[in-house]
Amino acid sequence: MLPQTGARQRLLIKGGKVVNDDVSVVADVYVEDGVVQQVGPNINPEPSTGLVVLDATNKLVIPGGIDTHTHMEFPFMGSRSKDDFYTGTKAAIAGGTTMIIDFAIPQKGCSLIEAFDTWKSWADPKVCCDYSLHVAVTWWSNKVKQEMQSLVQNKGVNSFKMFMAYKDVYMVNDEELYEAFSCCKELGAVAQVHAENGELIAQGAKKMLAMGITGPEGHELCRPEEVEAEATQRAVTIANALNCPLYVVHVMSKSAAKVISNARREGKVVYGEPIAASLGTDGTNYWNKDWAHAAAYVMGPPLRPDPSTPGFLMNLLANGDLSVTGTDNCTFDICQKALGKDDFTKIPNGVNGVEDRMSVIWEKGVHSGKMDENRFVAVTSTNAAKIFNLYPKKGRIAVGSDADIVVWDPEATSNFCVLFCKHRTISAKTHHQANDCNIFEGMVCHGVPVVTVSRGKVVYEGGVFNVTAGEGKYVSRPPFPPYVYQRVRQREQVCQPVPVKRAPYTGTVAGTQK
Repeated sequence: MLPQTGARQRLLIKGGKVVNDDVSVVADVYVEDGVVQQVGPNINPEPSTGLVVLDATNKLVIPGGIDTHTHMEFPFMGSRSKDDFYTGTKAAIAGGTTMIIDFAIPQKGCSLIEAFDTWKSWADPKVCCDYSLHVAVTWWSNKVKQEMQSLVQNKGVNSFKMFMAYKDVYMVNDEELYEAFSCCKELGAVAQVHAENGELIAQGAKKMLAMGITGPEGHELCRPEEVEAEATQRAVTIANALNCPLYVVHVMSKSAAKVISNARREGKVVYGEPIAASLGTDGTNYWNKDWAHAAAYVMGPPLRPDPSTPGFLMNLLANGDLSVTGTDNCTFDICQKALGKDDFTKIPNGVNGVEDRMSVIWEKGVHSGKMDENRFVAVTSTNAAKIFNLYPKKGRIAVGSDADIVVWDPEATSNFCVLFCKHRTISAKTHHQANDCNIFEGMVCHGVPVVTVSRGKVVYEGGVFNVTAGEGKYVSRPPFPPYVYQRVRQREQVCQPVPVKRAPYTGTVAGTQK
């Protein structure tokens, strides 16, 4: 089937079950020049010359995954994440993800626009699939506010992330959080938070080190889940005071998830993002006797030692209390993790996931019976597209949508490297990511991508890539996504407090009589 050449790219996917977030139907999909042109039965486009045909019989045809949370080639904690925008996005398409949203993160006191331009210059020549950029707000001033406005109006940014952790590095205080949330709402952007109490973490780390706990277990012990839950509740409260929509990144614990669930049931506009790691594994690994094994799982917030956490989070994701999935993909080799061999606070925080997210969520969600195929599409693609104003160009298979499509085998357990063999076991030995460890090592997954289509081109089929660095494009995201802001705008109109009409007070006032 590979490669495709010629200016006019035409593709027909025949006989599969087309699965969107709201409906599944057996249909053919015809694509021309990167856009879906027809969806329906028995499509036979003319001429047949130059037409690439994919047989999707007994397969699902789903929108390409959107990973809402990655950190490619991120300079962090004395190192740089191992996956760059080439290896990271190449691994993504192998796993059925056709778009990532990375983060441009300025240092305190530095320009947000310069950070955006820097990250974009790293990504543009390397990406194998489409991408976009969130931008972090790590300090506050009038300049920051002006740059946020410029990024929204001129750079296609509609989301900003604030850190409540990483004291003295990225952390903002409550006043800065309030100002940033206020600005997000004014601009029609989505306010995101890394929700942990940074002060408690700093004090807890000192305490652990003083007790002689220097290994990876100290990482979880100094930032237990109540630290995540407290910050999540604080962010929800501040955002609600401003009627600002809130998006909580990498939800890692039962406690934080419950805060988000309760807020949503109270009618607050809050979205929770569990990640492949929190849905697929747990923090008992921090107590492994092998330091390298334990260190591989170090990320912030940490995975939780309660082994029932992944199932709990998956239940909430399945029933709508949590909304969307990312990975927080920020990979480091074990030798990079070893920067903290004698002090857990120096272990670079980050894990893999961009390649395995779709299969892990299928395994733990659909194969386990917790969610159906439509909810799978919603949480891996459609909801992200709606929240970040990419829908219906992304996140849906329909006429006019971008042809970012995955042919998904829901039954197979095949290996990426050997087509149609009878098992697919996740392993660092066979994954396409650049790092030398994998937190899902040994997991057998039912459900794998057999073909990935990006912008109408077959870029991955049966373990074979047909992709070139730089083929992906930066995707601008307009402000005021309707899925998020329709409720916010209506509440602004009808839910504002009004003064009580009463007769003026005419009695005496203390201290005014002579």
